[in-house]
Amino acid sequence: MGRETSMGTFVLGNRLHWGFWAYIVVAVAVVLRRVFALTHPSLSGPPQLRALDAVFASHTLLTLAHILPALLLVLLCPAMIFRRPGKTAWLERLFFPLGIYVGISAYVMSAYPVGGWTERSAVLVFNSLFLFSLVRSYLYWRTSDSCSEQRWMLRAIAILLGIATTRPVMGVFFATSRLTHLEPRQFFGIAFWIGFSINTVVVEVWLRAQDRIARNKKTSPRTDVAQA
Repeated sequence: MGRETSMGTFVLGNRLHWGFWAYIVVAVAVVLRRVFALTHPSLSGPPQLRALDAVFASHTLLTLAHILPALLLVLLCPAMIFRRPGKTAWLERLFFPLGIYVGISAYVMSAYPVGGWTERSAVLVFNSLFLFSLVRSYLYWRTSDSCSEQRWMLRAIAILLGIATTRPVMGVFFATSRLTHLEPRQFFGIAFWIGFSINTVVVEVWLRAQDRIARNKKTSPRTDVAQA
């Protein structure tokens, strides 16, 4: 049987457990790669990649002001996922304000989109969903409703880690650019929509599956009694 990891009200199966950590690693790598590119600009490499780096380098301070706090937020995600509700108030007091800051700075970053309005629209939609989920989670935390707080926290974290999903999608676009002749400004926004949509849908499907499992557990003892 696969290993299961408790997450308060929910349980992460073996595949989901390792998938979560893979997302964390990719998200951290994305930020570190961007920081390195900003601090050590390269004159070699694929022209498309260098052009992309140049866009972010044109507003270095703003980029760093967004991605460095976002990196800290990502590093806090495992602690938020595997914490015991009610036992880590300091963690919530750090995570929620930091998440709000990262969300607001993402709006500011959208003023300089690589992929034009396609990317900007993705940021506006999914960043708004992230902030909405985060605020809902915070409100439930204030009322000590740990189950609802965790549900909305999972939604917020899934959207946050959508940046990790966009990278393989972008990799496909880069790898096929010789055939499609698409440039980053043409596929960057599409990759955002695909990556963040995948995470948003997957976490919602998983949460609803957990609801069905919980309902079945509640009804099965009654069924057994009726049959007896």
